[in-house]
Amino acid sequence: MAKDLDELLDEVETKFCRLDPLRLDLGERPSGGGGGGGGGGGGSHSGDRNGAQDQETLRSTETFKKEDDLDSLINEIFEEPNFDKKSFQKFKSKSSSNTSVRAPIQGVSKSCSPVYLSGSAIPYGIGTNTSQRACDRLRCVACDFRIVSYNDYMWDKSCDYLFFRNNMPEFHKLKTKLIEKKGARAYACQCSWRTVEELTDLQTDHQLRWVCGKH
Repeated sequence: MAKDLDELLDEVETKFCRLDPLRLDLGERPSGGGGGGGGGGGGSHSGDRNGAQDQETLRSTETFKKEDDLDSLINEIFEEPNFDKKSFQKFKSKSSSNTSVRAPIQGVSKSCSPVYLSGSAIPYGIGTNTSQRACDRLRCVACDFRIVSYNDYMWDKSCDYLFFRNNMPEFHKLKTKLIEKKGARAYACQCSWRTVEELTDLQTDHQLRWVCGKH
């Protein structure tokens, strides 16, 4: 009787209390009940799914933690007693204004090419080969005076160097030597003067030292 009881206890211990080494190698978890091989396989797949879910949950938690840490760091910077928010805003506005200042700087002045003189029928403007306009920004490199011009006038033949030397650029003094002539244009600086009726390239008059002062 005692022998039969010992054998029964050994059988119960073998089935329910001892772990199968093969099932442990496969990563199976011991079952609370006396299941067979099929029940052990189901426990393995369930364990893999549970492990993957745990890893995904851990990664999500770490991501939220990093974002929270970054927000906390930014808030700490702005809450520092030595941090000057006004200076920071002033620096931002100054940086943005520097980009807008570049726009007018890029508008480079243009010069006439070629430089034209003309009668009053030709309008003023920037002279080019395709747009033949009379330059109204002329300057003399000899006397450093800006050239004046008067539409529908011509210079009297009695004009001389001393007259322009003493009277430039006052019109009320120069008009004593101006004669009305329709279609003409009277040009003058302190050392030179011309009456022009037709479109004329300035380079053809080698005595004049006039240049375009840029528009």
